Amino acid sequence: MIMKQNNKQELSYFRLKLRSYMGEHHPERLQDMEFITARADLALTAYCDAVAQGFTHPEAESMASEVLYQGLHFSKYDTLISVLENEFERELPAPLPEKLAPILLSNKAIQATFDKFGLTDEFAAIEQYVRLYTELTGTIVLIMESNNLATVGQADG
Repeated sequence: MIMKQNNKQELSYFRLKLRSYMGEHHPERLQDMEFITARADLALTAYCDAVAQGFTHPEAESMASEVLYQGLHFSKYDTLISVLENEFERELPAPLPEKLAPILLSNKAIQATFDKFGLTDEFAAIEQYVRLYTELTGTIVLIMESNNLATVGQADG
């Protein structure tokens, strides 16, 4: 009985840790409780296995974190925030990028742009990232124009 209670505590820890991370980097997936629960369970298993194999608690925690965050290091949300803050700084002062990014994530043109690329944990470190960044910038300009959102420096007439 005590063991079960302890497991629930650990499971809650990994679930909370993952939910917190996803809230910051993948808010569009925060409602996917099935994924969060399954991933937290995998992290707990990795942690318990590591401890059983004689690893220290910090080592086991590190191994569990690798499992917890696998496939989540590259963030569409963070990429959009980066584009909005760097390329549209004058048009969209803070806190607008944080408010606009979740809306843009659900936009079909933005989704189609992301879908062109094989997004992996290492994606931000490869050459294709620059192409994605550039295409997202262009797509956002088109969205702004098609919705008649005035941009700073836009010529009238």
